[in-house]
Formats: sequence, structure tokens, C-alpha cells
Amino acid sequence: QVQLVESGGGLVQAGGSLRLSCAASRSTFSFNTMDWYRQAPGNKRELVAAITSSGTTTYADSVKGRFTISRDDAKNTVYLQMNSLKSEDTSTYYCHAIRYGLTYWGQGTQVTVSS
Repeated sequence: QVQLVESGGGLVQAGGSLRLSCAASRSTFSFNTMDWYRQAPGNKRELVAAITSSGTTTYADSVKGRFTISRDDAKNTVYLQMNSLKSEDTSTYYCHAIRYGLTYWGQGTQVTVSS
């Protein structure tokens, strides 16, 4: 069984920064991809950023240039550095991973950006 535990969410003013962390219970070397999704009330869950085992990254257009995804395999952790936050970034952020064909989700962490 794989567990993903997010942390780092909170309340921040517009223009501020937060760093989310996703700690995995298994070596992140074994994950094909690790991603961050977000979902606001009434909205669909959307992909924010993804990173492959080789380090290739992709971003949603809405966060390009502001968010950075990274991984520290020594700590089995994936990060999402969020800068220049906007009110529209307010959402619950979920860590997601695929390992040996199976999908895993974290419990989510709330990010609220006040304007």
C-alpha cells in the first residue's frame, strides 16, 4: 500500500508564496509520474503540474512561470513551489502518483489566497 501525505497549505495574501510537500511511503524512484492536481468547489479536478521519473515537467497554462514542481528522491518527496499566488489559485491541492500501473491520491491540502 502506498500513502501520499500532503502538507504546506494555508492562507496567504495575493502575490505571496507557498510550498506544498507530498511525502510518499515508498521510494519515489518507483513512481512513473508524480503530479499535483487541484479542485475548487463546483469545479472539476485539474492537473496543475507533473514530473516524470526522469525529471521532465509539465504545467497547466494558468500556472506556468509561477509554479515549480520538483522531486527529492532521497526524501521520497515531491514539492510544488507556488509564487505570485492569485485568488483563483484558491483550491484543495492533491498529490497524485502512478506506480506500476496503479494510481494513488493524497488526502489534499487547502490553499486559500486572499485578495
